[in-house]
Amino acid sequence: MTPAQGKTARDLLDFYAEAGADALIGETPVDRFSGAEPPAATPRAAQPAPGPDFEIRSASPAAPPPPDEAAMAARAAAKGAQSLEELRAILDKFDGCALKATATQLVFADGNPHARVMFVGEAPGRDEDIEGLPFVGRSGKLLDRMLAAIGLDRTKVYIANIVPWRPPGNRTPTPQESQICLPFILRQIELADPDVLVCLGGPSAQTLLGIKDGITKTRGRWFTFGTGKREIRAMPTFHPAFLLRSPLQKRFAWRDFLAIKKALG
Repeated sequence: MTPAQGKTARDLLDFYAEAGADALIGETPVDRFSGAEPPAATPRAAQPAPGPDFEIRSASPAAPPPPDEAAMAARAAAKGAQSLEELRAILDKFDGCALKATATQLVFADGNPHARVMFVGEAPGRDEDIEGLPFVGRSGKLLDRMLAAIGLDRTKVYIANIVPWRPPGNRTPTPQESQICLPFILRQIELADPDVLVCLGGPSAQTLLGIKDGITKTRGRWFTFGTGKREIRAMPTFHPAFLLRSPLQKRFAWRDFLAIKKALG
């Protein structure tokens, strides 16, 4: 293979990995949730060796339980966590969400769990899936700059997502996936016990605050969120990924961050 062909093959594999296609399959359809050993793939022409972002998975994941059963199991498991470390360990072992089977690893949290302000997004993307930390890609770098503008950094905030596993192709989590994971993020907020909760994006605000209006109508407004221990102030604002696509909206996000700074005193 020439260097040019190798680069083309690598670019193609990167494209597939970014789209969420991270397993090689044969020409015969296989039910990978049946638990049966898949048949050997039909020999074909030599293929380029997979790169570090393109994993060949030989084991078939077990079928997750029905959504209702998974949500009940999640509530019971989350309730049993007495610390953030225990909650992370419980999530590592939890198999009720099918996203775990396609994600590289759990993306639990970043920052200071004792911080007065907690930011919650929707779900990790490709960069987060690789590093195991929330908001480390382009949107994460923008969030860091927004925090710095009001005198904060990751040592002074706590950051998480509603769904801790990356959906394939960075798609939006389904309502069932969000509901299964909801007990864990609620317990995570309760254990972190911040003074201020910031919902990054409409899905986060709608899931955590129970509001139906879109982010454009709700951003910058203060709501009340019950942590389980007490009631705290909560504000929806634009997700950094949205601001990258719509930079003119940054002026509104700036107002929101100034209000957050004022609330923190």
